[in-house]
Amino acid sequence: MKTSRFIAVIGLLIFINISIFAQSEVPTIAPTATFINKDGEEVDSTTFSGDAPFEVRFRANPQNQGAYTAYYEWRFTRERDTEPYLIRYEEDTDYTFTEAGTHNIVCYAVFTNGNERYEYTDEYWKQDKSPFRITVSESMLEMPNAFSPNNDGYNEIYKAKKYKSLVEFHAIIFNRWGQKLYEWNDPEDGWDGTFNGKPVKDGVYYVSVRAKGSDGRRYNIRRDVNLLRGYYKDGGSSTTDN
Repeated sequence: MKTSRFIAVIGLLIFINISIFAQSEVPTIAPTATFINKDGEEVDSTTFSGDAPFEVRFRANPQNQGAYTAYYEWRFTRERDTEPYLIRYEEDTDYTFTEAGTHNIVCYAVFTNGNERYEYTDEYWKQDKSPFRITVSESMLEMPNAFSPNNDGYNEIYKAKKYKSLVEFHAIIFNRWGQKLYEWNDPEDGWDGTFNGKPVKDGVYYVSVRAKGSDGRRYNIRRDVNLLRGYYKDGGSSTTDN
């Protein structure tokens, strides 16, 4: 009988200790950011620089929440500003960055359970953790004046020669009579020198491009496009701008 009572007391003490330990666990957050580039590759980091647009997945990752009620604020602030330009009130949030410049992002969290309250706000981010720092490049767009769709594997498609951080893009190819031959909305795409599935003749065509950069810059480009099938990579002549 004494042995049974002893075992029962020990069991009760273990239960009490476990309960006290469980109650002593403090709710916390462990925020993360996952950057998704234009190729769909994912990178976890606290800092990231890239060309717009790109998506970032922010996660608060609460721990030991238990019976606590959680309140969240994801705060997006431009560098040198003191007030956020965007606040998201959710545990996890996704955001596509399209504006050039540096953005600082923090997650505020408050856990409450009766009279108990734990806050992860200004002091947490000033002393324990650095904000996520996102830098979006300024925009750029250049269109070439020629291409040579002759199946030599070089300069086959008429497309943007250089571009960075474009959030809008639309290009149209015309012939000399103003007839629209082709149009596209992605600077990675371009014209292969055909119309209705058939190659057009060598000669001069025209491109009209309207685009907008992440920095607000607008592009309105109109220029000649020389289609030169007789030029080859190893022929000693260049078919692109210098």
